[in-house]
Amino acid sequence: MKIQPTPLALCALLAACAGTSTRDEAALLRAEQAIRAEEVLADIAALSSDAFEGRGPGSAGEERTLEYLAAAFERAGAVPGNPDGSWFQEVPLVGFQTKAYGQLRVGDQRMELAFPDDFVAVTHHTAPVVRVGDSEVVFVGYGVVAPEYGWDDFKDVDVRGKTVVMLVNDPPLVDPADPTRLDDAMFRGRAMTYYGRWTYKYEIASERGAAACILIHETGPAGYPWEVVTGSWGGEGFDVRRADGNAGRVPVEAWISEPTARRFLKGAGFDLDTLKRQALMPGFHPVALGARADFELSTTLREVTSHNVVAAIPGQGPHADEWIVYSAHWDHLGVDPARAGDGIYNGAVDNATGTAGLVALARAYTALPEPPRRSVLLLAVTAEEKGLLGSKHYAANPLYPLEKTLCDINMDALNPWGRTLDVVSVGLGQTTLDEHLEAVAGAQGRRVVPDAEPEKGYYYRSDHFEFAKRGVPALYADAGMEYRDRPEGWGEERRGAYTREDYHKPSDEVGDDWELSGLVEDLCLFFRVGLRVIDDPRWPAWREGTEFKAVREATLSASSGT
Repeated sequence: MKIQPTPLALCALLAACAGTSTRDEAALLRAEQAIRAEEVLADIAALSSDAFEGRGPGSAGEERTLEYLAAAFERAGAVPGNPDGSWFQEVPLVGFQTKAYGQLRVGDQRMELAFPDDFVAVTHHTAPVVRVGDSEVVFVGYGVVAPEYGWDDFKDVDVRGKTVVMLVNDPPLVDPADPTRLDDAMFRGRAMTYYGRWTYKYEIASERGAAACILIHETGPAGYPWEVVTGSWGGEGFDVRRADGNAGRVPVEAWISEPTARRFLKGAGFDLDTLKRQALMPGFHPVALGARADFELSTTLREVTSHNVVAAIPGQGPHADEWIVYSAHWDHLGVDPARAGDGIYNGAVDNATGTAGLVALARAYTALPEPPRRSVLLLAVTAEEKGLLGSKHYAANPLYPLEKTLCDINMDALNPWGRTLDVVSVGLGQTTLDEHLEAVAGAQGRRVVPDAEPEKGYYYRSDHFEFAKRGVPALYADAGMEYRDRPEGWGEERRGAYTREDYHKPSDEVGDDWELSGLVEDLCLFFRVGLRVIDDPRWPAWREGTEFKAVREATLSASSGT
């Protein structure tokens, strides 16, 4: 294990971070020298040690994590970020373990759905038993209502009390000028929009008053095999605890395997491939399948109070009530007592790296010769691994108004294997934050590149997304794949090995091959991007065609009284 760069090399590295012309570069370089590889490594090693028991929400590992981070932020010079004077924001959670029964009926024919081979289902209603009986089944295509694309899969059909069946991902619409590619003008072509994300499907079903929502799983459009669905949905799930018991959510949220869906549709007199082709037509109208659905979900519930950790760097001047947010999730998967041998999921890369990065950024900001003109919130959120729940709770209950929040810069699984020539902007082109990213990366001698797999929707799978849904421009950047002084393809090979061998496994620990110069360079980049946002009189904005632009405009308009 290496903790390079040396102090001299670090100064040279940090000098490459120059990019904010309105500030004194010598002062900025001195501030950036507070991002020290050996201190970042020490924080990562502590947070991912066995003593922290995998940092599971609601566990003894959470208690140790909270204590450690509060002390670390205080040593870094930050102040408690909660207006009540504390370092924490409570996040009320409810855990649920569901046993599901389901059947589909066509006339006298009954198809009982076997868990998990045929289907999985949960309910987020905090009730021990949820039943849906004799519900009409309707196919609603992709379930998308996107006014900016002139697309409405529901038309004027009332689906209240019904079971809606949907396809995953966005409608893959072919470019009329080139049948070999998708139309970039519709749902951003090959890239997934939020309309394609499975979470959106359940949200729109909830808005429309459906009794149940069934997603047809297909490996290609989903981006993962059926085993990933059953593995994720087979154990205990979590949600934010709400006073209404989550009554506003669709009562039954389910997936059905593709073979089972084909068998069911054939029995109802339909063909899945034909329905998929129909769903690609703008004039598509929901199809009543002549079937009825019955579900019974029995749930074991438990209440957990977890916490976000919040630290602040107060601004100074007339814009001190405006905020930029840096986010990273402190949680991981805890301990699996049933696992033979090592059952502690240490989560060193995912995401002790990002959490340690927040502390390092606190050291850099407090090393500036004077406070920033806008305030900085360093937000270490809980329960990301359970569905972005800590960030979801903060976005719904912000400690500082979202209409005064300029952006969120998210850090999830930073790069511990050396410096790269490229920087990945996940969701490149969504916001004007890319301009700041490109400027700073260019000063580092790096280039910004898009996510290589935009169809998998990574932009919607980390904590920044909960800010985006509320209209706050969000940046999610990662180190690239082209490593300096490494042979071509090394980065892809190394990342692939991590994904296969360590991701969400107990072996995600500090490695002998770690070399933190790239991680330091990336933290330097995030620091500079934040400073550019702070110093720019123009607020970051969503670009035309993004699904969050209208939300932001409505929020800012309401706050200004126009």
